[in-house]
Amino acid sequence: MTTGNRIGTSAQIDLRTQLDEDVLARVEHALDVQLDRGKQVRKRRSVGTPTDRGTWVRIEVRRREKITGQGFNGAEAAAVLTGIAMPAWHAGMSWNDPERGVMWRADETDLITAASIKPGGILTNDPQLTPQWWAGLNDSLDSLARAETTRVATLHTVAITQERVSGEIGKVFGADLDTTVHSWVAAHADFAWPNLTAPEFWILDWEDWGQAPRGLDAAMLWSNSLAVPGLAEQVRRVRQADLDSRDGQLMMLFFAAGILGAPADYSGPLLEPARRVASELIPLLRS
Repeated sequence: MTTGNRIGTSAQIDLRTQLDEDVLARVEHALDVQLDRGKQVRKRRSVGTPTDRGTWVRIEVRRREKITGQGFNGAEAAAVLTGIAMPAWHAGMSWNDPERGVMWRADETDLITAASIKPGGILTNDPQLTPQWWAGLNDSLDSLARAETTRVATLHTVAITQERVSGEIGKVFGADLDTTVHSWVAAHADFAWPNLTAPEFWILDWEDWGQAPRGLDAAMLWSNSLAVPGLAEQVRRVRQADLDSRDGQLMMLFFAAGILGAPADYSGPLLEPARRVASELIPLLRS
């Protein structure tokens, strides 16, 4: 029995359409749970589902060449963090799958019933978040920034390094800008609307967290809000200390570069706001 189409080679894997029954069965046996196959939330490289004991299991696949350095045990490593609105981690398992050329990881956490603010696509409507919600965001990001870790944050499974920051900004805006990052702190590194819930504030999906330039999380959320100008400005106000710092401004330019360097039909309503803000940031960073 299969769920969707049978998984092929690692280069072809997309769990939105391909997930074999043997993967689900192995996770159920290892974690001693029954997965609710009718309530799966599928993304390209992960699938989440509630269980029969009222928890949540997230299954992730990565190509073997992506399993370097710290691996992909982010949710487990995040279990030591405190003062952050995040689902508690219970157990995890991983295995090598040489036939498919991939590795798998499954993590069992608390089940969060609050909905993701924008599960997919570009946010174009103000979600009308409460002051309590913004306070939760502030408290959680402040606590995270104080955490100590040897992990290096990954963005789309690629480590966030000085070389990457300089390269991606330079590719769009030229190499004459000083892009040196001075402050590195712990960050979630996938801090976007799909991983934030409301009305209760929770931060989901911790597989990418680690050390990153100060302001990375705030800048990522800001960049994902540009189609709603008032919301983007609210992010800037709430995280002003981060985003007014030079490192925070670099992170805003870093994400603006990602928007401006992408095809116009991909960036859509984010394109013009990113262009305007970049024109404001570059003189500030050169002064």
